[in-house]
Amino acid sequence: MAISATQSANSGYLLTDWRPEDPQFWESEGKRIATRNLWISIPNLLLAFSVWMVWSVVVAKMPAIGFDFSVGERFWLAALPGLSGATLRIFYSFMVPIFGGRKWTAISTASLLLPAIGIGMAVQNPNTSYVTFLILALMCGFGGGNFASSMANIAFFYPKKTKGQALAMNAGLGNLGVSVMQFVVPIVITMGVFGAIGGEPQQLSDGGQLFIQNAGFIWVPFLVLSAIAAWFGMNDIADAKSSFAEQSIIFSRKHNWIMCVLYTGTFGSFIGYAAGFPLLMRTQFPEVDVLRYAFLGPLVGALSRAATGWISDKFGGGRVTFWCFLGMIVAVFGVLQFLPSDTSPTGNFWGFFACFMALFFLTGVGNASTFQMIPSIMRQEVPRLMPNLDEAMTLKQSARESAAIIAFTSAIAAYGAFFIPKLYGTSIAMTGAPNGALWVFTAFYAVCAVICWNFYSRKSAPVPC
Repeated sequence: MAISATQSANSGYLLTDWRPEDPQFWESEGKRIATRNLWISIPNLLLAFSVWMVWSVVVAKMPAIGFDFSVGERFWLAALPGLSGATLRIFYSFMVPIFGGRKWTAISTASLLLPAIGIGMAVQNPNTSYVTFLILALMCGFGGGNFASSMANIAFFYPKKTKGQALAMNAGLGNLGVSVMQFVVPIVITMGVFGAIGGEPQQLSDGGQLFIQNAGFIWVPFLVLSAIAAWFGMNDIADAKSSFAEQSIIFSRKHNWIMCVLYTGTFGSFIGYAAGFPLLMRTQFPEVDVLRYAFLGPLVGALSRAATGWISDKFGGGRVTFWCFLGMIVAVFGVLQFLPSDTSPTGNFWGFFACFMALFFLTGVGNASTFQMIPSIMRQEVPRLMPNLDEAMTLKQSARESAAIIAFTSAIAAYGAFFIPKLYGTSIAMTGAPNGALWVFTAFYAVCAVICWNFYSRKSAPVPC
């Protein structure tokens, strides 16, 4: 009878009885519903990342079609989606408990049609101003904002024992959108995918032609289908409803701010390197056809995130994160050794590329481990900070705070998509090489490793996880 009543309560889009920590409920009904929501969430998030990072490829081709912007101006176009995406994540962090995960996923995915169509139209007009491109780059940040709400939404669906892997799957396969975009766009811009509807090609000086508009247009049908799937196939959770005031308690939580730093070191690095990788390779190794290889970095990072969530569930997120930062320090040092220099004017592309692949892999593992840490930390902290709550309310409060912190830390970390390409550009402008920026990243990883060890991974850590 209990199961029948629960099924009736959860027969519509709104789940009024949601108890993922109850083993009987989870096996009889919860797992099936959570899995459906996860597998609709993933393609929506993948498309969000594809649109968010599309400028990382478009800027590399703009000179060829007549937009003669400087290297600095093109680095700005690659960096601005990161700036707007990170800022929007701060607001998107709180949207799911206010509007509901189903509604917000559908609306936020549909909003990506604006920059996708806008890019497709703008690149066909040789008189399009730089300011217009700046606005379109900022609008691509809609895709970056989606990550915060998507992760917060999925966090509500899963029990603690599988939350790490579920979040890793959503984020990792969602992150795959960067690699998918960097693989698909170089192909579709060489052909008239949409025929006469898609517009005329741009003529190149060597007699060839490109359809740069397809970099935007190719996502339109998939965005429409995914938004519809979210609206009709996902669910809102009644217990996940809360106001901004109720969620804002996380700003008084010390570990919210600590995890912002650590997640900036992992995800901020992943998304920043993904945004700047094609243009960095183009400037340092101009003889290499970089778009043949650019997609591999985000691919490695996304797959390592999706595939390694279980490691943190088994060994502890804090320990895994600490070792990731040590590995990232070594990887960046390796990148520095293979860049062009006075002693090696051409550098070593394959050494550089291999070290960057290691770096992308470690950021992916670290992305999964840091998000696994947050629910574990709050399950320990909420009983200490709010001892008057009963067990049921403690679980609910820790889940609510975990989801909000996951979303908020993702917002802060996303600024890496702005700062990493911008630091590359600044370093190149000041010194002629990106080495200065890479040394800054190395120092930051050392700070992150110390913080992680002190609070979470040493034997007598205040909050072991």
